[in-house]
Amino acid sequence: MIRIAAVGDIHMGPESQGVLRPAFETLPECADVLLLAGDLTRHGTPEEARVVAREIKDLGVPVVAVLGNHDHHDERPEEVTAILEDGGARVLEGQETVVECAAGRVGVAGTKGFCGGFAGRNAGEFGEPLMKEFVRTTRRHADSLRTALERLDGQDCAVRVALTHFSPVPDTLAGEPLEIYPFLGSYLLAEAIDGAGADLAVHGHAHAGTEHGMTSGGVRVRNVAQPVIGRAFHVYHLQVPERVSAPVGGQAH
Repeated sequence: MIRIAAVGDIHMGPESQGVLRPAFETLPECADVLLLAGDLTRHGTPEEARVVAREIKDLGVPVVAVLGNHDHHDERPEEVTAILEDGGARVLEGQETVVECAAGRVGVAGTKGFCGGFAGRNAGEFGEPLMKEFVRTTRRHADSLRTALERLDGQDCAVRVALTHFSPVPDTLAGEPLEIYPFLGSYLLAEAIDGAGADLAVHGHAHAGTEHGMTSGGVRVRNVAQPVIGRAFHVYHLQVPERVSAPVGGQAH
């Protein structure tokens, strides 16, 4: 059994230093890895990133993260990334990493993702250059996620996890106003996950959404935005499949 702890949308600022640390310090007892699904800061400032870095430093389990839209607000994502990595996190953007656990290797592919909507109610690459670029931005994120998952397929991983900030499915948005669904995720992310294969997909962003969802290809999706899970993190247990090269498998509870 592989234990995946995950949370997103912790939105930390200077006055919240130490709020999550006591819970995070229990992670070695209950989890093999901590995934952070973006919006770790409020406005993407280096000061806020340093708060997060102190919160996750020397936890005793690997920490893998993606940035969210809030982490881009100050337009210094590279600096935010560097600070988080100094704190011990591996920050992914169209990349993958492998975590060694007692029960097997965990492959994590990550990207922030972007918006655009879901099948039948989505933006298309048509019209003004700005609209085309909007959709192409989402496609680039999705393509990078697919490629990262595909690279993991050859690395003897027991399970593979897709980590994003924006949602790949509408299921986990239930509770949000329908009018803002196109700004909360994109079906292109789900296509990438189903195309390359994964055992679990984790995202944040939808504060009023729902925890449980699934791609059309059968990959379990979990919205781990902190307002949704209502705790410092939630732990998902993945069964290690007998054939580790299977593109879709495992169980998330």
